[in-house]
Amino acid sequence: MLARAPGLTAENVRDLFALSGGESHFDASARLCRQVKMAPAALAFLTAPDESTVRADLQWIESSGVRLLLCTDTEYPSLLAATPGAPAALFILGSVDIVRSAQLAIVGSRTPTPAGRKTAHDFAAELAYAGLTITSGLAVGVDTASHEGALASEGLTVAVFATGLDTVYPSENRRLAARIRERGALVSEFPPRTEPMRRNFPQRNRVISGLCHGTLVVEAAERSGSLVTARCAAEQGREVFAIPGSIHSRLSRGCHKLIRQGATLVESPADILSELQISPVKQRLMSAPRAVGSTTVLDKEYEMLLDAFGFEPATIDVLVERTGLPGESIASMLLILELEGCVAALPGGRYDRIP
Repeated sequence: MLARAPGLTAENVRDLFALSGGESHFDASARLCRQVKMAPAALAFLTAPDESTVRADLQWIESSGVRLLLCTDTEYPSLLAATPGAPAALFILGSVDIVRSAQLAIVGSRTPTPAGRKTAHDFAAELAYAGLTITSGLAVGVDTASHEGALASEGLTVAVFATGLDTVYPSENRRLAARIRERGALVSEFPPRTEPMRRNFPQRNRVISGLCHGTLVVEAAERSGSLVTARCAAEQGREVFAIPGSIHSRLSRGCHKLIRQGATLVESPADILSELQISPVKQRLMSAPRAVGSTTVLDKEYEMLLDAFGFEPATIDVLVERTGLPGESIASMLLILELEGCVAALPGGRYDRIP
């Protein structure tokens, strides 16, 4: 019943326990509930609970294998418990121990550049390999790349839902969610049959940051849900990290804004571990962003073409102007570089170098 009450916080539950004389004598009667300052919706549900809804929840818990952690349970994540407004309860599919492990949140744009997607994947892979659990929100874009990066290095990852755990949102990440459940955990404060609603996502974001020692923002526009997660992390006294980008990219503006506000600028996973004072469990951590793509040695013209990109996407015409090479040659070279994983084709006839 406590897990179903909307807006009920860990503080509210602890107050109720204190008033009723402890867990063995717990009483959620209307008389006691009215003595605790809580959200009106929570009070309304606790004083007049929907018994059929509670029964349906219990049936789902039994059939799904989900673990329900109340904030008073010893296994409730201690970092999250220490944050103001922590959820009264968590639904968990997967490993409870992993939800209690040392975590770093990686968040960012739902429509990242190819370079941003690769950066999120590589940072997650290296940090997971070093021993951190990577936590994100299962959204398309940077979230997906972060979860996949952690899994690619056989690391651990946690996905925090803005819905009940009986609904995977977005639906295209169902397979990814199943893999995360096997190698980590799916977490939600929302009871079953909770559909994706706009107001739930900021709540979800505060749980992401609350579980973690720090939050890394990879790419974000100036108005982005990722900045909400970063703000929550700062308010919770956690570290905020941001990767800088081009001054001409709208997806760099959010990160640059965070850096101006005091976020730590990072260029490599080693920067994050150093700031968090966490020693890598495994000694493979890169000291600078790792190169991707083919290891084939490129001849001078290909190197010149890659150098011509600078830090911005470019069209073939721009590359012709910068290199002096014929357009036909550049087009065929770009195709080869794309196959090698060195560049990515973008809408509008533009290409971007993958760092």
